[in-house]
Amino acid sequence: MYKTIIVHVDDSGSMDARLRAAAWLANSGAAHLVGVAATGMTWPVYAMLAGSLAVVPANEFDSLRDVARASLARFTEAARALGVASVEERLVEDASRDALLLQSRYADLVVTSQDADDAATVRGLPQYLALHGVRPVLTVPAAYAGAALTDVVVVGWDGSAPALRAIEGALPLLQGARAVRLALVNPEREAGLHGDDPGADMALYLARHGVQVEVFTERTALPAGEALLGIVRACGAGLLVSGAYGHSRYREIVLGGVTRVLLERAPVPVLFAH
Repeated sequence: MYKTIIVHVDDSGSMDARLRAAAWLANSGAAHLVGVAATGMTWPVYAMLAGSLAVVPANEFDSLRDVARASLARFTEAARALGVASVEERLVEDASRDALLLQSRYADLVVTSQDADDAATVRGLPQYLALHGVRPVLTVPAAYAGAALTDVVVVGWDGSAPALRAIEGALPLLQGARAVRLALVNPEREAGLHGDDPGADMALYLARHGVQVEVFTERTALPAGEALLGIVRACGAGLLVSGAYGHSRYREIVLGGVTRVLLERAPVPVLFAH
């Protein structure tokens, strides 16, 4: 299981759901939970924006630190209430995306929230961490209420390198899942990535790692992201695993790719990797 989990800490409305998911993971694997709160910028940048170090009162920047410290204190209290035994607070004087990107290098997993229309939410954060970081990213919808993540897990498999990295990043969860559905959507469109029997090789790979896996092939006119969401709902999954941006960013933006759909609309937590 994961032994060090980074949690993005802020004052947004999705913080509670994010922490519940992180706490569930920490309690399942006796992991160390690290809450990371950022001031939003460094002191030199703050001074530059304000005009001059000579005229910027230090207490104005201190207020940013105070807000972050208060958020971390609430995080620790809530994590303890959820039964997490090992909790740590880290305050970083930087932008949230850069702070989390650096801290994630020394963890097994990063937990953030889905993009949301919330003034306190850092837009584009999970995409940034998945694309530029080296660890898998778990995005949690605001409606998540603490359900088990590993009862049924759906894994989106398209033969791509990002999908493979997501599977590798999720392996500790897949090994503990009651059932894993390896979902292929219209695999004939990427026939060169699947071999003669789409899904068979990956299913065998997972089975050798002790994963209870079943291959599920969906042929549909729906976009792949919509199809995956339909599979998640149909089988009552608690977690979806998916590669991030299997195609070029340009194609993802123009076509409304799988990553974009899942980040905005997935009803369950999604583990991404690129």
